[in-house]
Amino acid sequence: MSLFEQNLREEAPRSLKALREAENACRRCGLYKHATQAVPGEGPAHAPLMLIGEQPGNDEDLDGHPFIGPAGRVLDHALKEAGIDRDKVYITNAVKHFKFELRGKRRLHKRPDPGEIDACRWWSRIERDLVKPKLIVALGATAARSVFERVMTIGKVRGKVMLVPNGGDGLVTIHPSYLLRIQEERDKRAEYARFIADLELANTHIKQAP
Repeated sequence: MSLFEQNLREEAPRSLKALREAENACRRCGLYKHATQAVPGEGPAHAPLMLIGEQPGNDEDLDGHPFIGPAGRVLDHALKEAGIDRDKVYITNAVKHFKFELRGKRRLHKRPDPGEIDACRWWSRIERDLVKPKLIVALGATAARSVFERVMTIGKVRGKVMLVPNGGDGLVTIHPSYLLRIQEERDKRAEYARFIADLELANTHIKQAP
């Protein structure tokens, strides 16, 4: 057993409620210094499907709930079209605090660095141990790095159910915010259809999994 796994077993919160409280007290990296609050995951305690995004955005940081901003609305529509009830999914982020840079009065998203992703993997591993989902869907490259513990190219692994380190199944797809950045309408429709197909694959997998 690695030192990480030993510490995880000995020190980990034993419930999602305790986990939320611990995340808000987290000082494992410096992101807490400027964020409003930690944004914990939400969903049923034993949801069969777990979606992991990158980090909270501005709206999530202020409100304290994951995926409620523009990307969250895209995700809501895609889940519905894929036949998935969001209320039955556990939704969280690889990094729990909002990382940003100021442009005037605006707080613009800034991608977490490898050290911040690795520091926050502690919480992701605890979430997975508590929820025990049948499938984890990593939304975007940051989430994929957190879940699979290595750099992954989405185009090479997308649409494949793969084993996650330390057990379980995982799937990689785009982050819904990517769809908001596509300018060409035809390309946006095509990419959105692929995103729905990935979610449909996830839904099929959890229904067939023991």
